Amino acid sequence: MKKILLSTILLFVTSVVFSQVNEKELLKKNEEAEAKLKEEKPNGWTKKGTFTFLANQATFNNWLAGGQSNISGNIGLNYDFNYKSENWNWDNKIIAGYGLTKIKDQDVQKSDDRLIYNTLAGRKASGYWFYSLFFNFQTQFDSGFDLDTGIKTSHFFSPAYFQFGPGMMWKKSDNLKVNIAPATSKLIIVHPHFTELGPSFGVEQGDSSRYEFGAAINAYYKFNLMENVSVENILNLYSNYLEDPQNVDLDYTLNVVMKINKYLTTNLAFQTIYDDNAFRGFQTRQVIGLGVNYGF
Repeated sequence: MKKILLSTILLFVTSVVFSQVNEKELLKKNEEAEAKLKEEKPNGWTKKGTFTFLANQATFNNWLAGGQSNISGNIGLNYDFNYKSENWNWDNKIIAGYGLTKIKDQDVQKSDDRLIYNTLAGRKASGYWFYSLFFNFQTQFDSGFDLDTGIKTSHFFSPAYFQFGPGMMWKKSDNLKVNIAPATSKLIIVHPHFTELGPSFGVEQGDSSRYEFGAAINAYYKFNLMENVSVENILNLYSNYLEDPQNVDLDYTLNVVMKINKYLTTNLAFQTIYDDNAFRGFQTRQVIGLGVNYGF
């Protein structure tokens, strides 16, 4: 009888101990899962940004194979401030960049000049889908000149691009989202002195603005190719219902950041634009160099 009682007590104590251990493990797992969920989908505002300085230099002296000495520098800002709640998402991004290149025996030229603001608000619909409303603004900081004639062709807020419209957004995370806006208004503004002798950036001669109405698709995808190598893709498509809707405007940007340490990176930026109203062909921009990054 004593043996049975002792065995029963031992079995009970063992069960209680294991139960407590299992309960602690389960509680710990629940806490970890809850913390991970909050990390992936935090409520309220999240803000993060990166300031980058890129530098390139090439020097040739009595180099028989040929080459021109040059030096260039670029500064850039990529800043996000996003809001999340149970039913709402509001994503905001500011992209700014400015760069100069000096080639031996030539004048200083711009290698980058842009100021972009994107805002996208979404109301939960179902699953990953949201009812959305977006606004996009683009312009430049400094004047631009024709390389052949030296005539000024642009300056700050000329041109200035505005796009806005309702639509539907598919968003799996901050790093993967697509917005479809089938009723998008687009406005292009230039100073009248750029259209005195002919059209400029799609604005007709003698005018200072151009209005378009069409469909826009905006996609964003960022991923880690490998450890310390991130790849960011930004794609914007636009079709004007009012004129040649088959000629789709394209703006694609690829940013690759290869992290060396906390502050040093190797950066590659590639951008291609097709807008037949401004230029009948592809415009391309590529910048690569050693970067100094500061995150905040």
